[in-house]
Amino acid sequence: MDEMMHDNCEICRRIQMIKDGTNPYFVAELSTGYVVIGDNQHFKGYTLFLCKQHETELHFLPRDFKEQFLHEMSLVAEAVYDAFHAEKMNYELLGNGDTHVHWHLFPRREGDTTTPGPVWWLDRNVMFSDDNRPSPEELDEMKKTLKATLTKVLAADAEAAN
Repeated sequence: MDEMMHDNCEICRRIQMIKDGTNPYFVAELSTGYVVIGDNQHFKGYTLFLCKQHETELHFLPRDFKEQFLHEMSLVAEAVYDAFHAEKMNYELLGNGDTHVHWHLFPRREGDTTTPGPVWWLDRNVMFSDDNRPSPEELDEMKKTLKATLTKVLAADAEAAN
């Protein structure tokens, strides 16, 4: 697939780091996107699914690619749910800051915020605090856990398709 990169796009920059082998948060490559652990982990297991195509809107993606992208996102979310023992998943495709299509997948648990609601109600200073960055050892363990679970989810999906 032809992946167009944009110099001023943070998501494209992160994808280039994956290609260069320098993105420490990279977990797996799927046909339509890249799975990465979020930099900050207030919501343990927070994961992103970065679209391989640089588009600003989901509906701009070609139909077949978009359907596969949505399917793969749901499989990544299932793996996040299982790997990090979520009680509920939040799925968000916003694009107000980084316009490149990408999913935020938040495993939620009771009491993870003081007021029930969207993750974005949490104070940004709390959510993006450096205290929420995993240590290299924690990050490595999270990546291994998610990758192993994703492998199982993908295998089950492939078997169900046959």
